[in-house]
Amino acid sequence: MNSSISRQLVLWLAIPLMLLSLCGGLVHYFNNVAPGVIDSDRRLRDAAAALMAHVQVKNGQAVLDDAAGPPYLPSRDAAVYALRDSRGRLLAGDAQLAAAPMNGETSQLLAMTQWNQHPVRSLTTRFDTAAGVVLITVADLRPVPERAARYGLMSTLLWDFVQLDVTLVLVWVGIQIGLRPVRRLRQEIAARSPQDLRPIDETTVPREIAPVVVTLNRLFTTLRTSVQSQQQFIANTAHQLRTPITGLQAQLDLLLAEAAAAPVKTRLLTLQEGIRQLAHSANQLLTLARADPAVNIAAKLPVVDLQTIVGEVVARFYDRALAAAIDLGVEAGSTPIQADPSLLDDLLSNLVDNALKYTPAGGSVTVSAGRGAGRPCLAVTDTGPGIPESERLRVRERFYRLPNSPGHGSGLGLAIVDEVARLHDAAMSIEPGPGGRGTRISILFPPGSLR
Repeated sequence: MNSSISRQLVLWLAIPLMLLSLCGGLVHYFNNVAPGVIDSDRRLRDAAAALMAHVQVKNGQAVLDDAAGPPYLPSRDAAVYALRDSRGRLLAGDAQLAAAPMNGETSQLLAMTQWNQHPVRSLTTRFDTAAGVVLITVADLRPVPERAARYGLMSTLLWDFVQLDVTLVLVWVGIQIGLRPVRRLRQEIAARSPQDLRPIDETTVPREIAPVVVTLNRLFTTLRTSVQSQQQFIANTAHQLRTPITGLQAQLDLLLAEAAAAPVKTRLLTLQEGIRQLAHSANQLLTLARADPAVNIAAKLPVVDLQTIVGEVVARFYDRALAAAIDLGVEAGSTPIQADPSLLDDLLSNLVDNALKYTPAGGSVTVSAGRGAGRPCLAVTDTGPGIPESERLRVRERFYRLPNSPGHGSGLGLAIVDEVARLHDAAMSIEPGPGGRGTRISILFPPGSLR
């Protein structure tokens, strides 16, 4: 899947901005919490040192020389203390102040403990006396700004992320506005037909994508040159093939009219039929070559009337239909479309040729042109044997002929029809004729070709 430039830009902006917002919030948090915590720890250490200085041993038990505590100990509203022995028995102070667990290697421990069911920051100090190990726990009752700092952190992060979201939205909008010329260029190229190889105007595109447009114009120029060369080659080939073949046919016709040709007339007739088949096959192959999309990629299609094409083709096949006792009819209304007239002529000629070839004497072939569901339509209907449903796809293949087909065709007729139809973005359908008899081959052109 192709990646999006706008998404990549937003992603590359979002991640660093998010990290910066998080770092800024953490710095703000520690700047607000650290001073209060440091000041609280200092007060706790001072209070613990003051209490330790007043611990005495009386009757083998550690006591404070002043039950009310040293005068420089913070007031009860600011701090509480508890003096315990190594087994945790309270010797002096506040019994509600829980002692923090200490291991044998720690002399002081700062921790959060419980006092009167409230968390407080405490310092527990262990020291040796004549009465044994004594633990002094001092708790600072003054609120540490940690809770307020946490609230401030969340508020800061929330505001930072709101700003980040707004910033990313503005960046996204800016990117979309900045990419408008790229989208216009894409739409301009997408709106072109495959035959439109005009250079793109380089002055209307941003400087950043101008090199791409220059490269595309060079490619279009190369394609136009190549297509023109192919068109010239096909035109020269057609001339070089048709001229000698037509000359051979004319010479054979004159030779057959001579009395001296009577002994070899049968052989001459066979040769004449072979040359006629050669001419037909050469014309079909040249039509296939001209219908190649690569050759027509730069062609500018004129506007032609399907009614005119039908009239010209039917007029050419009228004598053949009359000789075969086949009713060749026309049902056509004026239907102007944008198409290649010579290729449409070849398409319809192949359809009529096939219809006459497979329709028995006394049958009928109808050529119709008009509009169906708002789309131009060209169709040929015959009363021949029809095409089995299982063969309707295969008959479009080149050089494929139905089993037991009459004559010596090359199997290119419907392949040409299909190729020319696809060149014009038209759809070819093969269906039974009216009443399920015969065949109806329709060419339905796109609505955009109607003029």
